[in-house]
Amino acid sequence: MKEQFLLLIENHQGLIHKVCNMYCSNMEDREDLFQDIVLQLWRSYPSFRGESKVTTWMYRVALNNAITRVRKESRAERFSELGPEALQVPLAEDGMEEEMAAMYRAIRKLSQVDQALTLLYLEDCSYREMAEVLGISESHVGVKLNRIKGQLRTLVSKEE
Repeated sequence: MKEQFLLLIENHQGLIHKVCNMYCSNMEDREDLFQDIVLQLWRSYPSFRGESKVTTWMYRVALNNAITRVRKESRAERFSELGPEALQVPLAEDGMEEEMAAMYRAIRKLSQVDQALTLLYLEDCSYREMAEVLGISESHVGVKLNRIKGQLRTLVSKEE
């Protein structure tokens, strides 16, 4: 079982990294979230029955973990002081081209569910898969994606 799990993580680590990049802005936070997600996947691996695609299950675990972490951090941030790092404007994040960095900054301004839906869309998941991961209807996926696209256009154009 351990070997199967390690192979699964090795084959799909890109999926986990994408979730981490979506929800974390610095390398340390991404690494921490990656470890948290892998730990949660390991804990829930014995209960995975294969009723859905393995990537659907992994997205569900990863996104739930990321959203929970962001909620905890946002509560803590309300009480922390604004540090000097808030005044520094990065030109590009960890080697990403500026356009990609601008898109990630815009995506991070969306609601947590909209961020998750955007990630799944960028991964070319079907509406059915997106609906299954997020627990919403396929038609609602379409409506939300159209709204998100409009929001992202507005957010990116404001940065320019």
